[in-house]
Amino acid sequence: MKAIVTRPRAQAKPLVHALEAVGAEVVECPLIEIERTSDDPVDAAGYDWLIVTSPNGAEEIARRGRNLPKVAAVGPGTAEALRAHGIEPAFVPGDSSQDGLLREFPRPAGRVLFAAAEGARRGPIDALGADFVPLYRTRLLTPEPPEGDVVVLASGSAARAYAAIGGSAPAVSIGPETSRVARSLGLEVVAEAVRHDLAGLVAAVCDVMGSQP
Repeated sequence: MKAIVTRPRAQAKPLVHALEAVGAEVVECPLIEIERTSDDPVDAAGYDWLIVTSPNGAEEIARRGRNLPKVAAVGPGTAEALRAHGIEPAFVPGDSSQDGLLREFPRPAGRVLFAAAEGARRGPIDALGADFVPLYRTRLLTPEPPEGDVVVLASGSAARAYAAIGGSAPAVSIGPETSRVARSLGLEVVAEAVRHDLAGLVAAVCDVMGSQP
C-alpha cells in the first residue's frame, strides 16, 4: 500500500521509517511548514497552568519557556514531545482534542496561559479566560498531489492543505479534530488513530492495510 506522508520534511522521518517498517510504500509530500514567531522567552510566572496544544508547541515551550507552572498537554503526542525535553505534563485529557481538554480541564482553572499556533481557535481560550501566546505559524504548501492509496494527516492544517491542492486519497487521521477538519473539507476519513500520536497513526495505517484484499 502506498501512503502519502504530509508532515513537514524536518519532522517526517520517524513516521516514514515506522510506516516502511510495517511494509507500507511511502511517498513524502510535505504540505505545511512551521515558522517560529519569535525567539523571545515565554515567561509563565504567575500562571497556574500552561496549556500546550501540539508537538510543535511543545518544542517551542522547551526552547523558550521560563518559570513553567503546571503544564497541560492536549494529547499523548504533545505529552510525549514535552517529556522528551524533561517537562512532565500534569494533565492530559482522555479525549485528545481542544474541546476534550476544555471539558475535562481541572476546575477552578485559575490563571491560564494558552500557548498554540498563531490563529488558534478562540473557543477554548475564551472559555477558560486564558491569556494567549502564539508560538509559531503554519504555512500551507501547494505541491502537486501525488498518487497514493491513503494520505496520512497529522493535523487540521495538513488536511486543509491537502484539500486545497485537490488531493483525493482516503485519509488516515491522527485524531478527532483532524478528522473533523478533513470531513468538513470533503475528504474521506477511512481510519482514525486510537492513540493520537505517531504510534497510533502507524497502527491506523496497518488497520487499513489489513482490510485490503
